[in-house]
Amino acid sequence: MLTDEELLRYSRQILLQQVDVDGQLKLKNSRVLIVGLGGLGSPVALYLAAAGVGELHVADFDTVDLTNLQRQIVHDTGSVGESKVDSALRRLGAINPEIKLVAHRSALDTDSLADAVAAVDLVLDCCDNFGTREAVNKACVAARKPLVSGAAIRLEGQLSVFDSRQPTSPCYHCLYGRGSDEDLTCSEAGVLGPLVGLVGSLQALEALKILAGFGEPLVGRLLLVDAMTTRFRELRVKRDPACRVCGSGHE
Repeated sequence: MLTDEELLRYSRQILLQQVDVDGQLKLKNSRVLIVGLGGLGSPVALYLAAAGVGELHVADFDTVDLTNLQRQIVHDTGSVGESKVDSALRRLGAINPEIKLVAHRSALDTDSLADAVAAVDLVLDCCDNFGTREAVNKACVAARKPLVSGAAIRLEGQLSVFDSRQPTSPCYHCLYGRGSDEDLTCSEAGVLGPLVGLVGSLQALEALKILAGFGEPLVGRLLLVDAMTTRFRELRVKRDPACRVCGSGHE
């Protein structure tokens, strides 16, 4: 049940027929893991907390640096030098004290990542390196948990949803293969703050659609964002039957 305070707090999204009280209850009963509390994870965490997702599990082993503040909006100047998880927990708790927050302050290894993914209903990949993305994807495929993946660098962004519960859905590895971290980090290549805000907000939107059960998630589709020209393109992505993670070639 929703309390009178919750009905008031979430009234503007409950008014949407696609959400309604039933959808809001689904959000309240949902558990989500956010991997990375940087430029993408910041808007994801803020919007999911504000929307009333009942349990947010947040993971990041890094500390807040002054150079982060240009885009990582869940943190502030007073957070510099502090754990990103602790900084985010303080802000998220202030935004919505009704939700439960679970902290992962250490780097997630194979076992702890598997446990973290198994404990939630949906995972959002908001990190900035292929190694972690591959590990998160593998854990989500193994646990059959939907994964909302976003990326942004320079003036370009990407977004897709990988849902191993659907037999035709590709996984992250189907699309990117083994990948490479070359020129991937914002510290080397640069990035514009509003771009990561846009991609992160779209990740939050996709998560809410999946959790509340409405709309058409980006499964089997890759959304490309060109911030230079403010253009969006969509590519169809098929599952690779020989994928080493989700297909017949899995290890």
